[in-house]
Amino acid sequence: MIQLAVLLSLLCAGRVWAGLDSAPPDCVEAEHVCVLETGCKTTYRLLEYCAGEEAVAPLGPEARRECVAAETALQGNPLLACKCQRGARREEHCLRVYWTVRYSQGHYEFEASPYEDLESQQLWSIESARMAPILSVSSSSSSSSSSVLQDAGPGSQNQCLRAAQECGLFERCGALRSEYVLACTKRPPPPATARCNRQKCHRALRRFLERVPPEYSLPLLFCPCGSALCGERRRKTIVPSCSYEEEGERPNCLRLQGYCMADDLCRSRLADFQHNCQPASLPPSDCLRGSWAACLKAYAGLIGTIMTPNYVSNSSDAVSQWCSCEGSGNDWQDCHRILSMFNQNPCLRKAISAVGSAPPRPVDSTPPPPPRPSPHIQRLNINLLPDIAKVEDSEEDHEEQFKVIPPYSDRATESNIRSGGAGAAPHALLLSAALTWGALG
Repeated sequence: MIQLAVLLSLLCAGRVWAGLDSAPPDCVEAEHVCVLETGCKTTYRLLEYCAGEEAVAPLGPEARRECVAAETALQGNPLLACKCQRGARREEHCLRVYWTVRYSQGHYEFEASPYEDLESQQLWSIESARMAPILSVSSSSSSSSSSVLQDAGPGSQNQCLRAAQECGLFERCGALRSEYVLACTKRPPPPATARCNRQKCHRALRRFLERVPPEYSLPLLFCPCGSALCGERRRKTIVPSCSYEEEGERPNCLRLQGYCMADDLCRSRLADFQHNCQPASLPPSDCLRGSWAACLKAYAGLIGTIMTPNYVSNSSDAVSQWCSCEGSGNDWQDCHRILSMFNQNPCLRKAISAVGSAPPRPVDSTPPPPPRPSPHIQRLNINLLPDIAKVEDSEEDHEEQFKVIPPYSDRATESNIRSGGAGAAPHALLLSAALTWGALG
């Protein structure tokens, strides 16, 4: 019976390996197949030990040679070709497998990303994330809403406000946006002295960007601005006082990257960014991989990690990390390389400027569904909405305003609000007001 079981396991493994040849396998599935074979299992467990020890302290030369030899022994194994899916339920497990079998990969290698390549439909969704005219909030408020949308200067419009309104009209976008605003502005209970729970804020931001279609989420991040008022709304979209900035002096960029490299998720998002936003040496294609949409997706993937980037001011679309190169000494060049990936990257600059101006490519597929306006939002007059875009400037004075906003969940749908009775109406109207005006947007 034991011999029969072993034979069946080998046959099953052979079929799985054969099935993985056509496309990059999922790393979790590839790991499962590897441990069915004695030789592969032994080598993989050794690499697991190497990765675990290296995370605690650097290995000695002899131990490192053994780890590199074990990695070399896996050449040709599907484990070295495996990929992961962004935002998948098993993403962290998958990424741990990916980096375990790539023990010797350096920090600045751009040849591969841990994630599967975006499909054509996904790229189209990103490329179509432009500023389209939003639905009228109500027939009675059309004239007043147009005056609110006016930015500084005649004929200009606050595109970031329009993006926030479109997000509010789409149920899932409004729900998850309210969730991360609450997570990033709520102060932890005493005796904690921090101004927010940064870990929860980052997790809620990742959840928003992973679950909201890019045609709704990306215009919030990359809306084109022609005035400081619009630029301030855009800069505050990710609640930078919690998700981006740190109290005190800016940390050294090398130390920030070191923390990122110790976390599989942050390391993977950074590698994906380096891979897809690598600039070309010659114009006119400023992105080496030829896709600004893939670069935007990779940049957005960094938001919600310790390497979260953001706009540096209200009057520019330049982005950077919250770090500096002071005190880098002989490592100044390596430190500057980290900063230049963001503030001197022509590929990233072109990708950000493309949102709001590039028309979508024609494709042979059904476009995403249009926004689903809520009845509460349609009846709401925009003149009654408070300006909460400046909430970061007065967090202490208005902290209680956010405590009355109930956090959304997957089940907090429009039908739930309608069935909540009269008592739920004030909460629904408050949420609609906050989302329509574009909290921190």
